[in-house]
Amino acid sequence: MNSLERALISLDGLSIGDAFGQCFFQAENRLLLDEEKQLPEAPWYFTDDTEMTLSIIAILRHHGEIQQDTLAKSFAQHYSYDRAYGPSMHRVLARINAAEAWQDVVASAFEGQGSYGNGAAMRVAPLGAYFSDDLDLLVEQASLSAEVTHAHPEGIAGAVAVALAAAQACLYRDIGIRPKHAEFLAGIIDLLPQSEVRSKLVRAQSMITVGNMDFPVSVLGNGNNMSAQDTVPLALWCCGQALEDFEKALWLTVSAGGDRDTLCAIVGGVVASFVGSEGIPDNWRARREALPDWYLE
Repeated sequence: MNSLERALISLDGLSIGDAFGQCFFQAENRLLLDEEKQLPEAPWYFTDDTEMTLSIIAILRHHGEIQQDTLAKSFAQHYSYDRAYGPSMHRVLARINAAEAWQDVVASAFEGQGSYGNGAAMRVAPLGAYFSDDLDLLVEQASLSAEVTHAHPEGIAGAVAVALAAAQACLYRDIGIRPKHAEFLAGIIDLLPQSEVRSKLVRAQSMITVGNMDFPVSVLGNGNNMSAQDTVPLALWCCGQALEDFEKALWLTVSAGGDRDTLCAIVGGVVASFVGSEGIPDNWRARREALPDWYLE
């Protein structure tokens, strides 16, 4: 399997997870969690998580690496208000689309600190799958992809963590081993810089068995703050818990509440990299709205 094929499998899982999670912002669908875990009615609409990921795939297809100027332009060009972008991203992409330099726009965010939101992490799993055979290059490329919108070190750390998770999933799939929870997270932690994201992943590593989601959510967060450090640790904890089962992983993830689409996008992209295309149920894939084709042109 080549780099692009790995990335496309991860994209499939990410977009299905994203659209699945988005359904549960509707009260009537949240009832399905408390009953028989019935799948929401089709169609499932994807959000900005998927839309921005398509730009990453397009850049990798054409250039084999992240070219930041081109990526920034693609994000702005394909922005759609109806895809549930975060408030700050509406402003960022509008300014880039108005020909402001993305470096200036991103550097000025949040009083010059840069964003540590979860947006860079939500879209990066396919990049991790693409570069899974070179982890040093992966870290560099994930950082470059994050910097276009998220200049804060935590936002970048979150993206690197998710990319490493997808790469670990690919590598374990290739050797036919389902890693233990702590082993899976260790392969991510070992390559992360000191950060709150890393510290929370260390805590997640020790939570091998829990009675319900209340405890991990209380310790790791569930994306309610829409920050990398409030989102990525729980998402990767869920991956460690159910890496071998796409359905189980996503039902577990969505039960955490919070930023459901982003959590499920991250988990879907990582778990798909382990289970492969055949591990994604056809009835889930059929419910997600069709992806546009511009990213393959």
